[in-house]
Amino acid sequence: MKVYLLEDVKGQGKKGEIINVSDGYAQNFLFKKNLASPATADVINSVEIKNKTLAYHKEQERLAAIEKAAQLKGRKIVLKARHGEQGKIFGSITAKEIAEALLSAGEKIDKKDIELKAPIKETGEYPLSVRLYANISTEIIVVVE
Repeated sequence: MKVYLLEDVKGQGKKGEIINVSDGYAQNFLFKKNLASPATADVINSVEIKNKTLAYHKEQERLAAIEKAAQLKGRKIVLKARHGEQGKIFGSITAKEIAEALLSAGEKIDKKDIELKAPIKETGEYPLSVRLYANISTEIIVVVE
């Protein structure tokens, strides 16, 4: 029997999936506990439409990320910081400051998506990777003066 899961069911599937289970399991367990409902033709069609629109939106996000990666590739972001004579910065530059500089330059990037191994503590140029989407990243150059 095909059923539409209303909740996550351990060992069977996640909410919103259509699965095949035995009639007894469906009648005696899933339906009684309101974990599933019978998968009618209308339910199956609506789930297919929902999955298609979800896939379309994910593809649009991926294409937008590829376009943004092309725009950002090799872009230089200049950050000014107070520093001593040897180039050591008073304090440090973190991903938060880099994200704020990108925002002021018109690019909204979350600080978690900037791959900075350790805070920057000296002046100079630093190539950094920015993750825009799953498996899509680009490199920017942060110049600290």
